[in-house]
Amino acid sequence: MSNKHLIFIGAPGSGKGTQATKLVQEASFKHISTGDLLRSEIAKGSDLGKEVKQVIDAGQLVSDDLVIRLLQANINLASSSYIFDGYPRNLAQAKTLDENVLKGAPSLAVYFEINTGKLVERLTNRRTCKDCGSIYNLVSKKPKIMGVCDQCGGKNLVQRDDDKEEVIKNRLSVFESTISPVLSYYQDLGRLMRVDAEKSVDEIFNQISSKV
Repeated sequence: MSNKHLIFIGAPGSGKGTQATKLVQEASFKHISTGDLLRSEIAKGSDLGKEVKQVIDAGQLVSDDLVIRLLQANINLASSSYIFDGYPRNLAQAKTLDENVLKGAPSLAVYFEINTGKLVERLTNRRTCKDCGSIYNLVSKKPKIMGVCDQCGGKNLVQRDDDKEEVIKNRLSVFESTISPVLSYYQDLGRLMRVDAEKSVDEIFNQISSKV
C-alpha cells in the first residue's frame, strides 16, 4: 500500500500532539511540526535557516513560501508517512501544501472536534515540566505527587503563559475564524475525517488507525 499522510487540524489543546506521539511510536509515522522544523533549520545554520532566523529576529511572521521550502527540504514522501501538525492554518496554506508538497500523494485531514468550554478547562489545567517537557493536567492527568514530575522528579511544573484563560480564548477565536474554509476544502475533496476529541486517547487512536 502506498504511504498515507495525515494532516492534523484542531484547536490548541484538542489532543493533536498526543495522537501524533502515539502514531509515531506505534505506526512509524514521522511528526512534522513547522515550529520544530523552523528551530531545527536555524540550529543547522543552513542558508534556509539563516533566512528564517532573519525573519524571526525582525519580529515578522515566517511566510508561507518559506514554510513550503522548509517542508520540501526536510521530507521524503516516498520513504516515510508523515503527520503534518499545525499546518495548514488557512485555506491558502491547504492548497499550497497540496500543490507544492503532497503533489497527489494520498493524504487524510483529521479534524479534532471539541467543545470550546471543555477546551478552555483542559488548557487552563495544563501544567508542563520545565525540566523535561512532560505535560500533565490537573483534572485528567495529575502527577502522582502534586507539583512533582513523574518522569524526571523535577519540581518545576508550571502553567505556560499561553495556557492562561484570556490568551486561550483569543487563540480559539483566531482558530475558529480561519478553519471553516479549510474543513470545507478537505470535505469537498473527500479527504476529511472528524474525530470526537473528547473521547479517550485510545478510542481516538483506534479510530484514526482504522483509516490508515
